Amino acid sequence: MSLVMSAQLFEGKDHAAIYQKHRFPPSEELLNIIFSYLEEKKGKPYDLAVDVGCGSGQSTQVLVPHFARVLGTDISEAQIQQAKQTHSPSQVSYCVCPAEALPVDDGSVDLLTAFAAAHWFDIQPFMKEVERVLKPGGCVSLSSYTLRMMIHYGDCSEALTNIFRETQVVLNKYANEKLHVLLSEYQEILDLVPFPDKKRIIFQGSEISFTVAGLMGFLRSFSMFQTFKNVQPEAAEAFLQQTQSRFLETMKVSSPETPLAITLEYICVLACKTPKEKVAP
Repeated sequence: MSLVMSAQLFEGKDHAAIYQKHRFPPSEELLNIIFSYLEEKKGKPYDLAVDVGCGSGQSTQVLVPHFARVLGTDISEAQIQQAKQTHSPSQVSYCVCPAEALPVDDGSVDLLTAFAAAHWFDIQPFMKEVERVLKPGGCVSLSSYTLRMMIHYGDCSEALTNIFRETQVVLNKYANEKLHVLLSEYQEILDLVPFPDKKRIIFQGSEISFTVAGLMGFLRSFSMFQTFKNVQPEAAEAFLQQTQSRFLETMKVSSPETPLAITLEYICVLACKTPKEKVAP
């Protein structure tokens, strides 16, 4: 699949609306890790944060309490339109641009983030841009959840998790080549970070509440499902319906609004731009 196609995966208005409805903000555990790192490396005050590949803005909003200004960027106009429709404080702005060409000054950014997005970027040019825009001592956080997810519901959690994994195996046939970066747990991203002060953390998040229908919506937001749907619309919808039916049968319930929970595994690459040497008096 071409890079042009990968740029277009999230561009449709329908997909942007699904993304807005079914994706969720970064977990508290992840945010605590990021802000503890930023505090340790740079310390307050924090002026500007840039959230790259912000999608429909859920991840951008969580940065607002910590910064005087927050900018969310995405290559998809439809995603940015969704983000702009959400009520935002005055210090938040959004713009359409590639991750590799950000509309900010050299050395102006305290924290640059990308949540579940960095594996879509052209990583080497993006890293040059990270190096350009960060302040000395500024930090970058590139994170995502992996595809290892666990489903929780009574005594059938293991069976539901297995169904979910079988679903992913089918969807993986439609995976973009860029997803190999995610499947390798961001090793390539870690290797290409241009600063010596860098690390990668992999951890389990706490449970996230869903309904069966909400979990199907989450699956629908995956790029693999959208590619499947573009190729075989009827088969994709039938597959999702079949997955929902398998869930309900296993849970011995009839309503798609039945609550369950999922646990996500997260990867987070953190790095700090080398502060300028202090010149001796």
